[in-house]
Amino acid sequence: MTQTSIAKTSSTQFGFKVAIDSQQTVGTATGIGAYTRGLLDALSGAGISAVPLRMPQYDPWRFDRRVIWDQVLLPLCALGSGTQLLHCTSGSVPLLAPLPIVVTVHDVAWLRGIQSHAPAYARWYFGSFSAQRWRNARCVIVDSHFTRDELLTFVALDPERVVVVHPGVDAVFAQIARRPGPQALVLCVGTVERRKNAAVVIEALASVPGAMLVCVGPPTPYQAECEVLAERLGITSRIRFAGYLEPAELLGLYATATLAVAPSRYEGFGYAAAQALCAGIPLVAARSSSLIEVVQGDAPLLSPDEPIAWGDAMRAIIGAQADANLRAAEVRSGAIERFSWQRAAAETAAVYRTAVY
Repeated sequence: MTQTSIAKTSSTQFGFKVAIDSQQTVGTATGIGAYTRGLLDALSGAGISAVPLRMPQYDPWRFDRRVIWDQVLLPLCALGSGTQLLHCTSGSVPLLAPLPIVVTVHDVAWLRGIQSHAPAYARWYFGSFSAQRWRNARCVIVDSHFTRDELLTFVALDPERVVVVHPGVDAVFAQIARRPGPQALVLCVGTVERRKNAAVVIEALASVPGAMLVCVGPPTPYQAECEVLAERLGITSRIRFAGYLEPAELLGLYATATLAVAPSRYEGFGYAAAQALCAGIPLVAARSSSLIEVVQGDAPLLSPDEPIAWGDAMRAIIGAQADANLRAAEVRSGAIERFSWQRAAAETAAVYRTAVY
């Protein structure tokens, strides 16, 4: 089964129902929640009847409740859903699955050891336990060629069953009307955790006079380290850790920011970079993991360990905003096409057909 053959499959051949694990859309949805929502909205256009499985009153952000959802409630919901296939969208798979499984593996950070700060039980559950379940899936969807290579390095899987489908970006980003404000504003979107590497941008900000940095995303203990760094550099007043923002406020920042940064050391896909490209905002990204694949030459790629280079790039964009905005506008249409949910849904629907038939 090749990527080409999947892309060419006609969506009119699909006529079955698929249960979609949608619990990550409850509460403070991060990248996986955005992925699941976008897929659900687009699948009907690909000829798939999607049945979302979720319990709005059940908090998915506590580990014990996540396990109960994955291993007890999700299988029970799937069993009564009247569907022929279960798509596990967050990488977690039931030990006893009542239906054939397709699973999306967004990254293998837990197997790579990047989440070494997490408790041992979480590292086991999201690492080796989940990897064993992936072996039993009919098909495994990955967000990027980078993640496919990583997965096949760590898990013994038939490469033919591992299919790359780049996620889509919500169409609202394509509809943003850019209106940068008078103050230089640097936007960094993503959970404030160590692998997202906000520290390199904070250190670079010290060499960019007058610029403001807004970090959008749920905090982790790493945020405290970033705050200490900012205080040591004397730039605390120029940094805002905004936490989770409602969509309207986030879109407003994409519209008014001078540039966006994606400094992550490790990304299975890199939603922040893809959203910035689709929004037409000048972007600076790390030369790391899947970001190279997502950016595809449409923005500067820098070492995640060189704050001097990040400061130079940020000053260059701020100092030549008209040229930077023009370049971002030129690459915008191509990014919107690359990261359309219509394309992603059609390719995902073809994976479903392979899994069922």
